[in-house]
Amino acid sequence: MSTLSLRHFRWQRDPRNPILPPRPGSACDSTRVMNPFALRVGDRYHLYYAGADDAGIHRICLATAPVDDLSAWTRHGPVLAAGAPGSFCAAWCVLPLVHRIGDRWHLYFTGNEGGAGAGLQGFPGIGLAVSEDGLHFARHGEEPIITGDRTAEFPRNRGIAGGGTILEESLPDGSIRYRLYYTLAVGTPNADVRVDQEKHCAVCHSADGIHWTDHRLIMSPRQEVSYEDIAVAAPFVWRDGDVYRMLYSAIGTRWGYYSIGEAVSDDGYVWHRGDGDDSLSLAPRADMPGAWDAQMVEYACVLPEGDALRLLYCGNGYGATGIGTAVVAK
Repeated sequence: MSTLSLRHFRWQRDPRNPILPPRPGSACDSTRVMNPFALRVGDRYHLYYAGADDAGIHRICLATAPVDDLSAWTRHGPVLAAGAPGSFCAAWCVLPLVHRIGDRWHLYFTGNEGGAGAGLQGFPGIGLAVSEDGLHFARHGEEPIITGDRTAEFPRNRGIAGGGTILEESLPDGSIRYRLYYTLAVGTPNADVRVDQEKHCAVCHSADGIHWTDHRLIMSPRQEVSYEDIAVAAPFVWRDGDVYRMLYSAIGTRWGYYSIGEAVSDDGYVWHRGDGDDSLSLAPRADMPGAWDAQMVEYACVLPEGDALRLLYCGNGYGATGIGTAVVAK
């Protein structure tokens, strides 16, 4: 058993939540604001998120706010539209992940091709768009650069989703290797939610941010833990001194929807979640019917902020109530 310690985060939810709700009547985020991925740029946060319109089309959008005032968001609209009819992202572009690689910003996104009855297998790939300024993005081709059939355990799987992070590793020859954490969505349409919503956490590697290899499964649902006996997904990983820490989205039979779990690792590949409820980091407020996050909490993004860590996450209905925030001392 590892001697690594879980943090047991005691997140303090912001009383202003949700800080970024949907805007009724908007052409880009009227019905859903979800999948937060934020970067600090000077004294402002740049928050990339997936917004849905009245027709259910999902796009990657951008909002910015002063670091010291998360009630003052400026919404800049879409930075990446859904794809052409028949493409892997014809209906949805969701789960943004933005990272600087070389002289360009890379925006990784998850596509949904549309059509009824496909379930998680209707998410056939992770695509890439690039930008010089982080504001204006152009697609890097029309096909996904990562597909869901690349792990040894699930070679015939199709479903895949992002929601993770990229870490950089310096190699002995002075080059950089990029490590991307993502979600392997292996569920297939089924009345049994354990089959329908099965997801695992995975990792892959690249030298250029375009060609990704060495795909590994790193974490799976635990049947003995009732808040994550269905799925584990969206692994947000960061370095904390000599250890790796992760917040992930878990689906379990306890609530039937997402909560946020915690894991720790020596190397970023072998993860420890403790026993029983040890890994539960943030739960839905099921005891507060009507609360914006009473049904679920999911898709964590963590940022250092002075002596604290800031968490961004979304709530009920996969972002139907918007994005909220919480903090904890480092």
